[in-house]
Amino acid sequence: MFEKVNPSHPDKVADRIAGALVDLAYTKEEKPKIAVEVLIGHGVCNIIAETSVHITDEEAAAIVHRIAGERILSNYVEVPQDAHLADNQADGIHCGDNGIFKGMPVTAEQRRLTDIAKFLYGVYGCDGKYILDCDRLIICQSNAESGHLRETYPDAEVNPLGDWTGGTDVDTGATNRMLGSDMADSVTGGGLHGKDLSKADVSVNVYAWLKAQETRQPVELCCAIGDDTVDGRPYAEIVEICRNFIDSVGGFEKFAEWGLVR
Repeated sequence: MFEKVNPSHPDKVADRIAGALVDLAYTKEEKPKIAVEVLIGHGVCNIIAETSVHITDEEAAAIVHRIAGERILSNYVEVPQDAHLADNQADGIHCGDNGIFKGMPVTAEQRRLTDIAKFLYGVYGCDGKYILDCDRLIICQSNAESGHLRETYPDAEVNPLGDWTGGTDVDTGATNRMLGSDMADSVTGGGLHGKDLSKADVSVNVYAWLKAQETRQPVELCCAIGDDTVDGRPYAEIVEICRNFIDSVGGFEKFAEWGLVR
């Protein structure tokens, strides 16, 4: 059983805005320290960023308008990172979080649903949520004619409440609220999006997931803030593995669109 949402789902819009702000931070500083929370809905986008680099209100608003629409009011609040957390990285790259992480191999069912979600997003380009449980397929696609969808997927349950219009006027979105869609059977104590590479919530999650795909076995890891090694590897090496993955998908904003299960 697996649920997938597309990049226009309100929670994914929040993830994408957070990711875009992290991308921007990396253009300003080689190793920024940033953690972003986004809550968006009903015409307003509230953003709190704990960051070592300054992002202007205008830069934040430009990202919000590009991703969520020009009529959204952007409320950006910026504060410095906690001094103790900043000191943790002062003499090199150390684990930036306490955390538990479980990477799991992606199943054929999960890949199939992701392919369906990507296809429908390519057709409609708007808010959608999809569930696959063995042979039971549920499609909730906004701004679509249900009859046409039933022709394409005759065995699916399509828009059970009827045709609908989605987006942030229908539902609110928040950062890291769709980790089931992003990670499938993998498990984390934190969140994937809106954080720099030093944060274990990003780097160790990505590392555990990649290792699980390579070994086809579950990978369970834990770490404490300040650790220099995780899974017997230097933490700096794990950060670079994560950096390469994020770069390969096009950056933090693009990573946020589909998560790890892409």
